[in-house]
Amino acid sequence: MKFRIDTFTLLLLGAIVLATFLPATGQAGEALATAGTVAVALLFFFHGAALSRDQIIAGATHWRLHILITSLTFVFFPLAVLPINGLSNIAPSWMPKDLGLGFLYLGVLPSAVSSSIAYTAMARGNVPAAICSAAASNVFGMMLTPFLLLLLASTSGGGDFSVAEALKDIVLQLLLPFAVGHALRPWLGGFLGRNETLMARYDQCVIWLIVYSAFSHSVESGLWENLPLQAILFAIALCLGLLLLFMVFARFLVRRFGFSLEDEAAVVFCGSKKSLASGLPMAKVLFSGHPGFGMIVLPIMCYNQIQVIVGAFLAQKYRDKIERANAEKTG
Repeated sequence: MKFRIDTFTLLLLGAIVLATFLPATGQAGEALATAGTVAVALLFFFHGAALSRDQIIAGATHWRLHILITSLTFVFFPLAVLPINGLSNIAPSWMPKDLGLGFLYLGVLPSAVSSSIAYTAMARGNVPAAICSAAASNVFGMMLTPFLLLLLASTSGGGDFSVAEALKDIVLQLLLPFAVGHALRPWLGGFLGRNETLMARYDQCVIWLIVYSAFSHSVESGLWENLPLQAILFAIALCLGLLLLFMVFARFLVRRFGFSLEDEAAVVFCGSKKSLASGLPMAKVLFSGHPGFGMIVLPIMCYNQIQVIVGAFLAQKYRDKIERANAEKTG
C-alpha cells in the first residue's frame, strides 16, 4: 500500500518553515494573534451549529463500547503520559519542560472525529458507534481537557499557567460560542450541512493560522535554540510508541470483553487517536502568550501525522479481515 503526504500536512510544514525564516513579530504578530482568537471562537460556533443531537442519541445505546473508548481517551492515555512529563526533571536535554507539558496536553485531548470515523468506515467497522463516540468525546473534551490538564500539571509540577484565567478563556472563547452556535442550529444547520467541504477548509485555515502564529511567537522566543535535535527525534519516537501501545491495548480490551470485530475497529481507531482540530484551538486558549507554545503543541502535531499514516495501513488490514469474516459467515 502506497502512502503519500497529503496537501494539508505539507501546508502545516510550510507554516513552520515560514515562521522559522519569516516570523510575524511586533504589531503584525499581535494582529495575527487577535485574528486567531476570533477565528477559534467562530470555529467552535460553527461546530456547535453543525452538531446533531440525533447522532449522539442514535449511538448512545451501545454504552459498553462508549465507556471503553472514553476510558482509553480520558483515563488510560492521561495516565500513560505522566511518566513522560516526569522525564523533564530527569533528562531536560531530551525532554524540556514545555515539551513534557505538551505530552500532558496530548494525553488529555479528545479523540479525532473525522479520521476516527473515516478509518472505521474504511475498515468496514461499526461506523454509527464511531460517530457517536468521536462526537461525544469532542463535546465532553471541551470541558474535560482543561480540567484534566490542570489536574495532571498540578500533580506533576508541569504547568505554570493560571487556572482561573484558563477556565475563563475556555468558557468565553470555546464553550459560549459552541452553545450559541448549537442554539442557532435550526437556522444554520442546513447551510452547514450543504457546505461541509467549505467548513472543513475553514477548520484547516484556522489550524494553519494557529500553527504559523504559534511558531512565529516561539521562534521569536528562541524555540530552536532551546529545543535540541535529539528532543525532536525523541518526541517523534514517543508519539509512535504511544500510538502503537494504545492500539494494542484497545485490541486487547475489546477481545477481553467479547466485542465484535466491527466494534474492535471502532474502538482501536477512536480510542487511540487524538484531535489536532480541537487540540490546536484549545491550546491557543489555554497557553495564549506562552513563550514555549511551539514546543507544547509539537507532540500533538507529530502524533497527528503518525496516526494518519499508521491508521491508513491498519484500516486496510481490518477491512480485509472483516470482509473475509463476513464472507465465511455467508458462505
